[in-house]
Amino acid sequence: MKHIFEQRVFYADTDCYGVVWHGAYLRWLERGRVELCEMLGHDLSTLMEQDILLPVTNLNVKYKMSAKLNDEVIIETEISKFNGLTVTFKQSIKSKTTGKTYIEAECDAVAIAQSTGKLYRRMPEVLAKTFEGETKCLQPA
Repeated sequence: MKHIFEQRVFYADTDCYGVVWHGAYLRWLERGRVELCEMLGHDLSTLMEQDILLPVTNLNVKYKMSAKLNDEVIIETEISKFNGLTVTFKQSIKSKTTGKTYIEAECDAVAIAQSTGKLYRRMPEVLAKTFEGETKCLQPA
């Protein structure tokens, strides 16, 4: 499953040169991950009530081209890997008008207990079932 949303570049997203500030991309990537989890039935507030947090442990971003003020961008997010402990999100931000890629990113997240801050030895079952199902869909038949 892939989550896709559109975002207009606002003035607050840009630096003094009118190009998107690198941190704005990170906010859009986070929104993509959160909304993908929600599409898969995992609201972050509900997970917190179950003592589960999903912090980012690794973020690799390749900046290919700069988006500019008033550009329309498309953010795509999907799960690319799951090993029982870490889930990897593959993400991209592209121009709506040209289709050119602004950035490509991979983001790893793990599950920790909110109450203690300790890492779960395995992803909690409620998430593991979903993440395993998503990665099976990516494997060739």
